[in-house]
Order: sequence, then C-alpha cells, then structure tokens
Amino acid sequence: MKIALIGYGKMGKEIEAIALKAGHEVVLKVSTANKHELNTQNLSAADVAIEFTRPDTVFDNLVFCFQAGIPVVTGTTGWHERIPEAREACEKSDGSALYASNFSIGVQVFMELNRKLADMMDKLATYQVSMNEIHHLQKLDKPSGTAVSLAADILQRLQRKKQWKLVTDESMPGHEDDLAITSERLKDVVGTHSVTYESAIDKITLVHEAKNRKGFATGAIEAAKWIKQKKGFYSMEDFMNEILF
Repeated sequence: MKIALIGYGKMGKEIEAIALKAGHEVVLKVSTANKHELNTQNLSAADVAIEFTRPDTVFDNLVFCFQAGIPVVTGTTGWHERIPEAREACEKSDGSALYASNFSIGVQVFMELNRKLADMMDKLATYQVSMNEIHHLQKLDKPSGTAVSLAADILQRLQRKKQWKLVTDESMPGHEDDLAITSERLKDVVGTHSVTYESAIDKITLVHEAKNRKGFATGAIEAAKWIKQKKGFYSMEDFMNEILF
C-alpha cells in the first residue's frame, strides 16, 4: 500500500515506522514546513492518505483528498462540530473517509464495553457516572476527542444525563443532568481514559491506559487498508463492527 502522510509529527513518524516495517511505502510526507507539497500530483501517487494534523486544518485537508479521489483516514480531534459538513462533502465528491477520535484497537474494545455498561446502568439510577482523561502537555483539545466520543455514547443510552460538562474538580460535578468530565495534562503521558459509576454502596470503573503510540499507529494503518476498498464516510466503529464485533 502506498501511503501519503498528511501531518508528520509524533504520530506521523510512528505511522511511518510501522508502515515501512509492514512492507508499505510512504510516498508523501507533508508537514507545516512543506505544506505546499500537498498537491494533486503528489497525492495521486498514493493509494490512501493518513491525516493527523490540527483542528483548524483537518477539514480542508479532507476536502482536498476527496477532490483528488484519494481515500483518507484522519485521527485529528477537536473539530467534531464540522464532522457533518465533512460527511456531506465526502458524499458529494463520491469520496472515501474514515474518522476516529482514537485508532487503537484496545480503545475500540473499551468503547464497546462503555456502550454495553451504559445500557445496563440506564436501569440503575442510584449510580452517578463521571469521566476522567489524562494526556500529554502537547494535547490541544480538552476534553480529548476520545472522551467526547465516550461521553456521546453514554448520553445516547443514559436517559438521566442530558449533556457532558468539562469540570475542573470532579467533586463539583455541576447539575445532576450533566456528565462531568475532568481533564489533566501531564508530562510524558500518552493517554488514559476512565469511566466511573459510583453509588453509596460501591464503585465500578472502566479504564484504558495507552502505553505508547504504537496502538494508534497500527490501528490507523489497518483502517487505511480497509477504507481503500470503500466509498462513503465511516467511523472506527464501522470498521470494528465488520472485523470483530
């Protein structure tokens, strides 16, 4: 598979290393230093593009891939309000795209467990739910895209919660309708997410802790192989439903 990397930071470099080891070819690497090289001619050499950039650039990058006829997967977060617009642009261009707030296969299993637990907890009103996420200091969005996705899945299933709310202290969760999310930014942390249900009797916590970026990179490459044969706008949940769930 010939890959174009749009975004060549820590994730881009990790994807490149794993892709090359797996026998794939990286035909284009675009960063802020050479963004002029993202053009139709260079992109046409690729079978698929993998995009990890910034919230303010991801939408334009996706549209450019749609117009160039190149399938694209993106793991950029912090732009969820424009995802419906990106979906519409993809469909109008007969393009191929997959967006995931997290490409880790382990995280996807964690998210499926989160959905199943929320279904069960909808019937147990004595439990209050809260979330916490911890990331490295360079993480721009707060809460993380993965936390937002986890929260959305809970809100779809837990009727007593109406919206998520970012709070600075989990002991001050705000209105009882709110799903409280606390965010921490620490040095040398890849990413940890936890979902906690607590009652006066006990506490249940689901936790996923990433040890390194290899899981994200491997998942992105597998998703790229999958999207190469598809048309339309997909999520990582679509991918996982086909291969595992």
